[in-house]
Amino acid sequence: MATPAPALPHVLFTAVRTADGSVRDLLVSDGRIAGYDPAETPDGCTTVDAAGALVLPAPVDAHIHPDKTTWGGPWLSREPAGTLRDLIDGDVRARAEFTSPVEERAGALMDRAIARGTRAMRAHVDVAPAHGLLGVHGVRAAADARKHLIDVQIVAFPQLGLLSEPGTAELMEQALSEGADIVGGLDPVGIDGDLEGQLDFVFALAGRKGVPLDIHLHDRGPVGLRQTAEIARRTVAAGMRGRVTIGHAFAVAELAGDERDAMAARLAEAGVALVTCALGDDPVLDPARLAPHGVRIAVGSDGVRDAWSPFGDGDMLARAHLLAYRTDARTDAELAACYEAVAQGGAALLGLPASRLEPGDPADFVLAAAGSLPEAVVDRPVPSLVVRAGRVIARGGELV
Repeated sequence: MATPAPALPHVLFTAVRTADGSVRDLLVSDGRIAGYDPAETPDGCTTVDAAGALVLPAPVDAHIHPDKTTWGGPWLSREPAGTLRDLIDGDVRARAEFTSPVEERAGALMDRAIARGTRAMRAHVDVAPAHGLLGVHGVRAAADARKHLIDVQIVAFPQLGLLSEPGTAELMEQALSEGADIVGGLDPVGIDGDLEGQLDFVFALAGRKGVPLDIHLHDRGPVGLRQTAEIARRTVAAGMRGRVTIGHAFAVAELAGDERDAMAARLAEAGVALVTCALGDDPVLDPARLAPHGVRIAVGSDGVRDAWSPFGDGDMLARAHLLAYRTDARTDAELAACYEAVAQGGAALLGLPASRLEPGDPADFVLAAAGSLPEAVVDRPVPSLVVRAGRVIARGGELV
């Protein structure tokens, strides 16, 4: 994991609005929350005026594709696409024409995410003969250049297929020695047409390398549910509870009532986490319905301004808003559950220490103009301040 710049010894953030609506002073010492309304200010303490802004735990982007982005570059016109394979093939054609290197484009997107408060991201980076390991190297270089600002995990992701794309399996293993941290998978049935074969490979590789596993699963209906159940079964059998993630999980998101509850219980028992991105008209996982069963739910941006879609902006508070809208969140508890998935669900998935703004927690937080967390999710304000390890690293959506 990345290491922040050396923390300031003591920082007092004055006039901070907390979750209960009160306005208090927040003391940070050596990069951690020291407490509220200190009786005395330590010698050499720096003071920062929060001006009544609401303090929120820093969000985490648990599923993003920075190697694909055009962020900071010229507008890209997208091709029509009717299937997942159309999107994949169109992406390959578009990226062959990109003139900016991966490091530059990914770095621009990381800067945007950092300035909007993102504490960490899990980056899914394409590994295929068409791309080689340029994406892995570029994203790792961009992340290393910002290691004092953001934690980045890289997933070696077989976007074009694993078994169905000759040469990819060998590159997957190589990627783990050249910058990738996690084994990725993709629709074992829908893309590779071989459930057993793909899962045999990715579970074996993750086990041999001692790394987590994160599988995109777009397949819906009974086919998607069969794959979900098999991933859960293998997770337990391989002793990988807490180290396997299913991204998108559209088949699970389609479930309701008792069927949803039963699948949630099965995934929770297996320790399989789920990530949703609240995309377009695709099914969306509902944190308020799944998390109470013990399933870890996190949230990501997915593609940002790439050949797949013109949308996405790297702003995870805006993504919490989108998730709330897509799940018809109305009550304060439902709105708060969406941000809980963005902040705490993402931190748990990436293995980061929790930042619940309690004494001893990392001082990684954002300050935003809102009266409460539900209001912030609805209004999605640009953070007035972004703080990492007690240091102000962005103001008004711009890095400092």
